[in-house]
Amino acid sequence: MKTLRQRYPFSAIVGQEELKQALLLNLVYPGIGGVLIRGEKGTAKSTAVRALEAILPEIDVVDGCPCGCDPHGDALCPWCLGQEALESVSRQVRVVDLPVGSTEDRVVGSLDMETALREGRRRFEPGILADANRGILYVDEINLLDDHLVDVLLDAAAMGVNTVEREGVSWSHPSRFVLVGTMNPEEGELRSFSTGSVCAWRSGAWRNRKRGFR
Repeated sequence: MKTLRQRYPFSAIVGQEELKQALLLNLVYPGIGGVLIRGEKGTAKSTAVRALEAILPEIDVVDGCPCGCDPHGDALCPWCLGQEALESVSRQVRVVDLPVGSTEDRVVGSLDMETALREGRRRFEPGILADANRGILYVDEINLLDDHLVDVLLDAAAMGVNTVEREGVSWSHPSRFVLVGTMNPEEGELRSFSTGSVCAWRSGAWRNRKRGFR
């Protein structure tokens, strides 16, 4: 059994009641869509988010699936659809970090074009969105994230699907996650278009996404 990394206990965080309540509400009802945490350095923003890892529930996933697909659900990635039988294993819901300096290929994943051209089959290298499927995607200093990556995240979250296309070859997988962002307003505010996009994404999340870590 995999041992969890040592984190500061969520229950040991003193104060910050609104912050803790917002995070717990997203765990109970992921259809809320996420939370943006603003605060100065040293206000336990990152500590609270990372502490969630120890209290997240277990879910069933397809054994070996790079996207953590639900073996009992309809939303399956091409890897799962290509298997003769799906075996189920249990693991905890994950908190997946998205570093501010990430490239687009690291976030959405990439297609191995050499394999596609040589062998005529699609070989997908999963990205952060695949890792975060059915979990929590955490972006520290989200106000410093590249504009284009903000659009990529919001599109994937609103649609519930991440599609990678290269040279006429495409690969799509489920991309359902709770987006948690933290920021220090002293380092700059969210761009105006980002604020509006987050509101639109959250509205879309209510209409389009299935509820729960499923």
